[in-house]
Amino acid sequence: MMNDDDDSNPPLMATYKHLLDSHPRRLDADDRTTTTDDDHSRRCVLPVIDLQHGEDQCLEAIVRAASEWGFFQVTNHGVPQALLDELHEAQVAVFRRPFQRKVREPLLDFSPESYRWGTPAAMRLEQLSWSEAYHLPMTTCTPPATSSGDKTRLVIEEVSTAMSELAQQLAGILVADLRGDEEDVVSRCTRSTCFLRLNRYPPCGAASGAFGLCPHTDSDFLTILHQDGVGGLQLRKGGRWLAVEPNPGALIVNVGDLLQAWSNDRYRSVEHRVMASAASERFSVAFFLCPAYDTLIRPRSSTAGGGDRPPRYKSFTFGEYRNQIREDVRLTGRKLGLRRFRIQGGGGPL
Repeated sequence: MMNDDDDSNPPLMATYKHLLDSHPRRLDADDRTTTTDDDHSRRCVLPVIDLQHGEDQCLEAIVRAASEWGFFQVTNHGVPQALLDELHEAQVAVFRRPFQRKVREPLLDFSPESYRWGTPAAMRLEQLSWSEAYHLPMTTCTPPATSSGDKTRLVIEEVSTAMSELAQQLAGILVADLRGDEEDVVSRCTRSTCFLRLNRYPPCGAASGAFGLCPHTDSDFLTILHQDGVGGLQLRKGGRWLAVEPNPGALIVNVGDLLQAWSNDRYRSVEHRVMASAASERFSVAFFLCPAYDTLIRPRSSTAGGGDRPPRYKSFTFGEYRNQIREDVRLTGRKLGLRRFRIQGGGGPL
């Protein structure tokens, strides 16, 4: 079990022990009883796409994976493994700093509000994320690398730049397959509107277990994820939670809410979560491809396969979507997401 006495750890156990103690069984108990005794039956290997084959050969596989899974993996993706390893080392060092320092001092030149831990508004264990993170907007200029801190800032910048280019490439493929002549939404997703999130999931040995990250869908256009080998990421498919096997050398890509709405449900923004390990900490880094807040998400009325399909969502801006999520969380304690914008009678995977 995580030791709150380690001065680098956020006081998750002291703060949320009442939620852990009040939960009568494991959070994933229902998942376990609805599957077979063989734990491998609950694991999945996401589609793997080798980008070295070129866009033309990869297009069909990318479109199929985004439509059927909402998640896929890419190899030969252009983000150097040495750079990812360097970021991991810097990330570990950043989270090893004393907790009080993380709370009181900003990380490098980022906002003091970028550091987050736990879930302050959690009223039930199901609402708690057993994690700490730095949520970093990619808007700050890079300082010259003259100190160890500046070198950390530089590697963050280099990783975010490489992931941004990859996300733009993949989003461009998915948008182009819909053959639209409308405004290219991807062009509104500049680095200055995107985010990089450094995650650490401390171990939780409580009998109830804990979500490292609560079940959710991503509110962006597309997400690029690099995770370590600990595991814990799960996605919901066919009414079951499936554990995603870590794949060294691959990056995970998943469709966000904005792309699902813009594609009129051609692509799927899939619910996913992280289960905290009982014994091991887990690290990951996620890049969120986001447009400017005034970008209009106008659902397409037809698909690349032919045949008209009326819009299933009202048009909305990214800013309106973000504001609605905040209001829903404030009033209900959870994100309602795209269902708030669905046109009455519209079908689709919600």
